[in-house]
Amino acid sequence: MDCGNVIEAKSEAYFGQGSGQIWMDDVQCAGNESTLKNCSSNGWGVHNCSHQQDARVICQCEKNILTIKLVMGDNSCSGRVEVLYNGTWGTVCDDDWDLTDAAVVCREMGCGDVIEAKRGAYFGQGSGPIWMDNVKCNGTESTLLSCQSNGRGVHNCRQSNDAGVICSVSVRLVNGDNSCSGRVEVLYNGTWGTVCDDGWDLTDAAVVCREMGCGNVIEAKSVAYFGQGSGQIWMDDVNCAGNESSLRHCRTSGWGIHDCGHHKDAGVICNSVRLVNGDHSCSGRVEVLYNGTWGTVCDDGWGLSDAAVVCREMGCGSVIAAKSGAYFGQGSGQIWMDDVNCAGNESSLKTCRTPGWGRHNCGHYEDAGVICNCESKTFN
Repeated sequence: MDCGNVIEAKSEAYFGQGSGQIWMDDVQCAGNESTLKNCSSNGWGVHNCSHQQDARVICQCEKNILTIKLVMGDNSCSGRVEVLYNGTWGTVCDDDWDLTDAAVVCREMGCGDVIEAKRGAYFGQGSGPIWMDNVKCNGTESTLLSCQSNGRGVHNCRQSNDAGVICSVSVRLVNGDNSCSGRVEVLYNGTWGTVCDDGWDLTDAAVVCREMGCGNVIEAKSVAYFGQGSGQIWMDDVNCAGNESSLRHCRTSGWGIHDCGHHKDAGVICNSVRLVNGDHSCSGRVEVLYNGTWGTVCDDGWGLSDAAVVCREMGCGSVIAAKSGAYFGQGSGQIWMDDVNCAGNESSLKTCRTPGWGRHNCGHYEDAGVICNCESKTFN
């Protein structure tokens, strides 16, 4: 979760009971795993627990790591911008605050496109330190921390100058195998709720995939494929034209108007890997989507086990060849993955071991590629 060191492992539903599936029990981690999914357990869904035993954690962000939150907005994707520095939350001054800066915040928060950059403490005045002033982002940064400013705590502002944002996305995917698959949930009036599968199809699902920055749609899932949600059902009879920037812009029966139960919750599976410049749809330069930006994979250590994961993820059957040296031409922009080390049984390239997103010592002349067996491609 990029949350630094652990402070406490909490038990007995310390932060409240969840609902639905209990996926893991008797978890045993060595401590060096890159994801909880790699730790041993009884097996997915095998347990003798109730939600009274839901596990929780309290982490400590490492010193000098800046985190961000939106406060006093109508939902989790709007509000006064606040950043965490040296363990203390503070605000951002609106000097030079514009759409480019706000867009970085929206992307960092997983909230899609920016709608407005707000000034003059639009969402109310904060308190405590003002950590950033004269922020100047070029728009490609993955975090507000990476943008230029006067320096932490260096400013000539008052809290009446606190900056804010309004972002477009209030959609999330729940219970999927990765961040680009799961049950579709939307935020309305500060409450998360589900979407009914009446009329749910690829056109509707494609809007969700695009809004989430998850590339193309693979499948539109129905009948609570990713488990039943709880609480509100916000949307029913969704009818998207396909060019909407947000699911909220699609036609529906109206917020909260439905004739469904949670056994009909809608879901999506999106594709965050693509093959470029190949001879067919199952060959090409490997590119992955991260934080809304496509980037390439370095060929250091690139082998058949790694390529096989890509082929399977793309629905392209077995691997024929793992290509290196920019065999399918050089990409541009980000190089997201290097020293990829897949066991071969992963469902997605993103779950394979690497030094971390964007950490590499490569150039695009080392872009990795694959050739898969196109005759075994499956269509959903």
